Amino acid sequence: MTVQRVSYTLESSLDSVNKAEEEATKIATRSGFDEDEAGRISMAVREATVNAVLHGNHYDTSKRVTLSFETTGDELIITVQDQGPGLDPTGVADPLAPENLLKQSGRGIFLIRAFMDDVQFRNLEPGTEIKLIKRVHATTSDHKEASQ
Repeated sequence: MTVQRVSYTLESSLDSVNKAEEEATKIATRSGFDEDEAGRISMAVREATVNAVLHGNHYDTSKRVTLSFETTGDELIITVQDQGPGLDPTGVADPLAPENLLKQSGRGIFLIRAFMDDVQFRNLEPGTEIKLIKRVHATTSDHKEASQ
């Protein structure tokens, strides 16, 4: 299979979050993922895009979110970039810690890690890039995470 790529430049708005989720569902389905797995991929993309719009760009209309999808036949690779101040993923609070269990936010990265096989963070100066990788026929033991 040939590598296929598509990229979008999105405004820092909640409409962009919805568009990102819709595109993720379409591309995941075309890539061979079943409905449940496509739903998990879409949720991971939604959470990554919300983080980019809300925590990265702070809804700043002059800043953009870049979303790209790459299908290789073996993997679906999704990249979300913002133009914000950057993120240190090691500084994100553990949503499973007792003091955080009742908080209404702070679970996005946790969900992304749970739904994808590999998650990588990269500081762009300015901005943050998060790369989400899902293997087409991965098992649950394939889940890994890496930070850069």
